[in-house]
Amino acid sequence: MTKAQQGDKRSYALLLEECQKWLKRYYARKIPPAALDDLVQETLISVHRKLSSYDPSRPFLPWLAAIGRYRWIDHLRKVYRADETGLEEELLADPAEEPVSAKVSLDKLLDMLPEKQASVIRMVKIQGLSITEAAAMTGQSESLVKVNVHRGIKKMNVLVENSE
Repeated sequence: MTKAQQGDKRSYALLLEECQKWLKRYYARKIPPAALDDLVQETLISVHRKLSSYDPSRPFLPWLAAIGRYRWIDHLRKVYRADETGLEEELLADPAEEPVSAKVSLDKLLDMLPEKQASVIRMVKIQGLSITEAAAMTGQSESLVKVNVHRGIKKMNVLVENSE
């Protein structure tokens, strides 16, 4: 790594090759095989961009693992956001049918929750803010934001089930 930082092209090529092997093993148990190559490439790009930030007096593998972990977390966020926003084809309404009206609207459900739960659900689940952003905006800890989202959604499920 030190030679790669100094501009040695052979060392840099070898470094990327070894990083690629390690990252493939690291991600193999964490993501589906179809996404493996893309995530490895994204991580190698991050390694390239962060090359100057590596401190040669410290071990290399923890530095690489940290970059790999952050890329993996970013990948999971993309996947989960895509899952949340994507609608299954069979769930889409037929435009020829009459509109379906819900018994209880989302706003009414949120109004039935304590304000702290409702506000973080709006921020995280509706506006798409991160837990960290919602915590900063509400003054709640990140753990409390997660708890309030979980409890609020659980209560909303009970309210919907009881209204049927």
